Amino acid sequence: MRAVSLDLDGLDADAVEAVFFEAGAYSVVLTDRRDDAILEPKPGEIRLWPATRLQAIFADDGASEDALAAIAGAIGCGRSALHVEEIADRAWEREWLKDFRPMRFGRNLWICPSHASVDERDAIVVALDPGLAFGTGTHPTTRLCLEFLDERHARTRTANDDLVLAEKPAATRVVDYGCGSGVLAIAALKLWPQAEGLAHDIDPQALTATHDNALANDVAERIETFAEADALAARLRTQGGADLVLANILSGPLCELAPILCQLMAAGGELVLAGLLDEQADEVIAAYAPLLALRRWRSLEGWSCLAGCKPR
Repeated sequence: MRAVSLDLDGLDADAVEAVFFEAGAYSVVLTDRRDDAILEPKPGEIRLWPATRLQAIFADDGASEDALAAIAGAIGCGRSALHVEEIADRAWEREWLKDFRPMRFGRNLWICPSHASVDERDAIVVALDPGLAFGTGTHPTTRLCLEFLDERHARTRTANDDLVLAEKPAATRVVDYGCGSGVLAIAALKLWPQAEGLAHDIDPQALTATHDNALANDVAERIETFAEADALAARLRTQGGADLVLANILSGPLCELAPILCQLMAAGGELVLAGLLDEQADEVIAAYAPLLALRRWRSLEGWSCLAGCKPR
């Protein structure tokens, strides 16, 4: 196979991508050339990195010199701007998993890919391979939420364990709002075997991923997915609300969703918010102040996790 890369340098990404596909590329990927962060965009805004690199994959007999010259002509760049590399033909659908290893969150909670295992006596393992939906534990915001769950579990009131701090009852109803891969809901169900999970996302791929991951972890019968927030709210109204609500999204939506997320909670329930930068924490805390008091629970690599309880 052959990989052809091009630094866009102001070229229209969509137009260039179309040229490569018309030339027979199997796939086209846009990547960051300089490791510049793109944080929360404005509503309706789609942004690329300041320095973006395009890489296209062709068959062994693709990307001939004539084809490359035609691509360069269509784009309006010199042939020398196209960098060609021969790459080995491997099982790419599994190749990229090789660097995804078991990850520990707190004391007992682990995320483990299907090709690996965890050899820890008290390990609580969520089986998860990277997929299309966000949430595998590698991002600081997901890590913060998983560490919160592990610590919350350690504070669960347990009659059979004198070493556990008897500060919190076991979670019985957990909401994962903006569920992505469903990792937070699934982790909660693995930590609390009697709990039920309710997962919401507007992305159909996320709901499919959540269902598939729940099946892989033998918790599918205890988790329900919702494409509509109103349906989730109606379900919880009949049950008195959730005792644990997690939302790992962006600061803007977190602020807008303050009344909705608080309505999902039972009296005395806990709210955990992530997906916000440290400098955005005060704004989010202020948005929730009329409803409940949020505190800064923990910060990691510039990202904050907030937590608070709904008054009884």
